[in-house]
Amino acid sequence: MGCMLVPHTLRCDAFTARSACQASARQLTGQPYDAFLVLDVEATCREGTDLNYPNEIIEFPICLLRWKDSASDGRASKLEIVDEFRSFVKPTWRPTLAKFCTELTGVTQDQVNNAPLFPEVLTLCRQFLVKNGLIDCDTGRHLVTYCWCSDGPFDVRDFVVKQCFISKIVMPEWLQGDVLDIRMAVNNWLNYRTSRTTQSYGRLPTSGITRRSLNISAQLKALGLSEFQGRQHCGIDDCRNISRVLVELARRGISLQPNTVIYPDKRWHWMGKPGQVLDYALT
Repeated sequence: MGCMLVPHTLRCDAFTARSACQASARQLTGQPYDAFLVLDVEATCREGTDLNYPNEIIEFPICLLRWKDSASDGRASKLEIVDEFRSFVKPTWRPTLAKFCTELTGVTQDQVNNAPLFPEVLTLCRQFLVKNGLIDCDTGRHLVTYCWCSDGPFDVRDFVVKQCFISKIVMPEWLQGDVLDIRMAVNNWLNYRTSRTTQSYGRLPTSGITRRSLNISAQLKALGLSEFQGRQHCGIDDCRNISRVLVELARRGISLQPNTVIYPDKRWHWMGKPGQVLDYALT
């Protein structure tokens, strides 16, 4: 099967009685979004290439999170995973996976050979959003406010935009919009904790102290959570662990707002006509 909708209950990290008491006493923070879609794609890659390579998406997983305690004025602090979407994707430009790619992502040649093409995956993903009441079935109009989230800016900003070009499709409106880069949010929180300077409670500074970029495992550790659960670089496992980070940021009273701008018409040097990858530009 190329696609599966996976019911899931988020494993909760244990808190001490003291921290639980502090969390319950903390004033709830105003939150601008009703739902969050954590996306962590896996894509074709070759050893030695960078983010300018024409990667094709081979796994498209999502964790959908909603508030458990949203007040009428939008204040909330408790997020939970309520549903999941996952599909492998069949690449077309370079349909044979490199050994390096399979070893890194765990995605096999058989899985992508039997998977739907990217346009069909987007159709299935749209159905997932409709099923969960995020968009209107007929118009695609947002029925609630939701924000895409990822570890770093790359998943929607780069990989999805590249894939839409390769697949010769327009990036769907329901997939557009600014993104919450969780890695940046954690980094900003660490800066805030160190400097103790912020313009208003729950708002994170975006400049000042420079820190090393933290991968998912390091983010979990920085927030005092248990270690990574599952296989790193497996898209759905990455999504679940990024979701754990998001849940913890919400619990700490952080206002979860987008911090990464998406440009659906972004171009790379290897792009020719729609769907055309200029091989000579890669040498």
